[in-house]
Amino acid sequence: MSPLLSLWRYKSRRFPFPSRSLFSTSSTPQPVSLSSPTFTIWGANTGVGKTLVSTGLSISVLSSLQSLLYLKPLQTGYPLDSDSRFVFVKALDHLRLANFANSVVASNQILVASESAKELGGCEHAKVELNGGAGEEVRLECKTLYAWREAVGPHLAAEREGLMVEDEVVREVLGRFLGPGSRDKHGSEWRLVETAGGVASPGPTGTLQCDMYRPFRLPGVLVGDGRLGGISSTISAYESLILRGYDVPVVIFEDNGLSNEVALLSYLKKRVPVLVLPPIPKDPSDDLTDWFLESASVFTSLQDELLLFHSRRVERLKDMQKKATNLFWWPFTQHDLVPENTITVIDSRCAESFSIYKVKDGKEAIIPQFDACASWWTQGPDMSLQTELSRDMGYSVSRYGHVMFPENVYEPALNCAELLLDGVGRGWASRVYFSDNGSTAVEIALKMAFRKYVHDHSIVLNSQKGIENATGFNLKVLALNGGYHGDTLGAMEAQSPSAYTGFLQQPWYSGRGIFLEPPTVLFTNGKWELSVPDSLVSEKLNYQTQPSFGILADIFCQTRDSSTIADMYRSYISQRLSQNSLPDQGTCIGALLIEPVIQGAGGMNMIDPLFQRILVSECKKHRIPVIFDEVFTGFWRLGRESAAELLGCYPDIACYAKLMTGGVIPLAATLATEDVFQVFRGNSKLRALLHGHSYSAHALGCTAAAKAVQWFKDSRTNPNLDSNGTQLKELWDWEAISKISSLPNVKRIVAIGTLVAIELEAEGFDTGYASQYATSLIRQLREDGVYMRPLGNVIYLMCGPCTSQDICTHQLDKVYERILALDSEMEEEHELDVSNVSTRQCISVY
Repeated sequence: MSPLLSLWRYKSRRFPFPSRSLFSTSSTPQPVSLSSPTFTIWGANTGVGKTLVSTGLSISVLSSLQSLLYLKPLQTGYPLDSDSRFVFVKALDHLRLANFANSVVASNQILVASESAKELGGCEHAKVELNGGAGEEVRLECKTLYAWREAVGPHLAAEREGLMVEDEVVREVLGRFLGPGSRDKHGSEWRLVETAGGVASPGPTGTLQCDMYRPFRLPGVLVGDGRLGGISSTISAYESLILRGYDVPVVIFEDNGLSNEVALLSYLKKRVPVLVLPPIPKDPSDDLTDWFLESASVFTSLQDELLLFHSRRVERLKDMQKKATNLFWWPFTQHDLVPENTITVIDSRCAESFSIYKVKDGKEAIIPQFDACASWWTQGPDMSLQTELSRDMGYSVSRYGHVMFPENVYEPALNCAELLLDGVGRGWASRVYFSDNGSTAVEIALKMAFRKYVHDHSIVLNSQKGIENATGFNLKVLALNGGYHGDTLGAMEAQSPSAYTGFLQQPWYSGRGIFLEPPTVLFTNGKWELSVPDSLVSEKLNYQTQPSFGILADIFCQTRDSSTIADMYRSYISQRLSQNSLPDQGTCIGALLIEPVIQGAGGMNMIDPLFQRILVSECKKHRIPVIFDEVFTGFWRLGRESAAELLGCYPDIACYAKLMTGGVIPLAATLATEDVFQVFRGNSKLRALLHGHSYSAHALGCTAAAKAVQWFKDSRTNPNLDSNGTQLKELWDWEAISKISSLPNVKRIVAIGTLVAIELEAEGFDTGYASQYATSLIRQLREDGVYMRPLGNVIYLMCGPCTSQDICTHQLDKVYERILALDSEMEEEHELDVSNVSTRQCISVY
């Protein structure tokens, strides 16, 4: 028996077992330090030698006078089998036998073990010092986080031994050893995380380990299989990691005389080094001393490859801000207002969060940031759906690549169309027209609506001259002020004057529409209130006496349809339609185009649903086709699969995109009734809808959409659905929302479904889209781990349909604390009588 192993057994009796209360967790993802090389040791299968690789790499690192932290999150077969003990003992044995001259401080510790494991002495904590005080000190720390007695998969051991550990708990505890902190002061410490079993072996809850550890996205050493069949298992393990977005800088495995490395190098196109270890002695009495000596050069090469990968990765991340400044032309961005050091460097995303590169207090790290704008309202996947989408899209691109859509049919497009018609189009739509983005979907919808209007009003078409006798014919759109329907020229013509349509943006803009000023609903000082524009108020309504709404549901209640204010809305809308739709004089309102319930880019305004419902009804009476722009509001964004469900009325045509694919790939769809479709039929191709693009209904987009649409509406995959499966449960803490709404610096709040929007009271400052009032607040929230982009002085939080209530509450609390602090700052500045110009300089980081 090794003298060091005997010492471990003696020391293990002297240290108390730590209390499990030490490992309470939060839902916040942990940062990962980049100041030290950090890698995961993965295995192509069980028994391929992961611990031998960990040990050999540890010896190499220690021999080069660098410290190392070895972490084994999950250990079964304990205490008879302990990988951390093996690394601890073998590394020290090797250093002792090699007459290592420097001081070594080594320890091995088990943090939590099941009761049955503790019965066999499973509560070890050993510490050894070699060559005390001699030369530069190096440290070896080995830690097992959770251990079970039975030598089976962690999922079985956890169930049988009564020590169940949730994925979040494992990540939380592991993250405490990976983040920047006191450990970084040692500078050159390496960190190794050795997994249990193979890449796709389950953890305690049954989650595959490649999924469980994904939030960290640590680059990994893949320990392959050199045995017969090992080429297949190694490639499968490699592809499983790549599919989930991991980097695999090195593959290493034992030589079994089959030259598996030749096939692997060919498959990997020599882009990934493949290292081969000498055959491992099969005699169980062999202490492997000679094998580690024989393998030393291979482990040195492994260390060099990993160090090179780490340094290159960090250098790339460091350079990205400058390169972005010099190469990119960002949309919706004034580059002169974006200092280089404020550019967010995104290494990856996992579910709701970005992983960003950050240097703080001289320490480099990958920091999690909650994507509070859902990447321009597209994002919805949780961790599981993200993996599902990746796998399904990989299958789709391998099966189809891209195929033309006209006159063809293939399963992804057909499945997607069926799901859309049975979901957001249920009860009214019969046809799906695929395109690539929301703005294009709106342009298509306008073409559909105009043709339908022309047909329904018996306006004669002539294929050569257009509309017969149509001199001065003026076709307009009826829309709402504050609406936004995309950036293409036709879509811009269908929206009211705004920052997006100004002369500098669109000199051709004329605004071919009738734009109504809508009544809005807002939450302020703890209650819902209705705001009616002066142009809409009639003598029939004493607006000052209108009651507030107790709860959000009261605003949508259709009993309001017979109220006095409903009569006022009908009178106003009917009058505007009569004044502006005069077909006999060549002026026609050919379509109604609205964003149902919420106007997105216009400032997250909530339109009174009663007004929109009556507007739709009046337009249908006048045979004006109705278009719902649900690019933003569709697919549970507002708590229902379609915002039309909230309004209680349906369009003739509707546009969808963004969340439709889970946000992983562009795709849009314009849905229409059968009546709309029929007006394009005929015996001439010129009567068809001549619109499309090369990637119409591309298989990847349709595959992603089919998966996301199904995922969001299935209670087995979306825990936020209510018992009826028709709407989302409340995701936001209304007590916190009420507190925020009462702050002096908050003008209004809109909270519905996955959205909370807050308009800041910017008195004395520029307001609207160009406002810089929220800049300082946004920067502070990004430091808090909340990534936002404001709409002028409107900030907003947006989650996905599957995001947990705990995560939503956590982000909302951060926003509340920051706005509360902003109020205090403004009060102090007011007391000091600071001028507006000075105040603006104070709250701006630019």
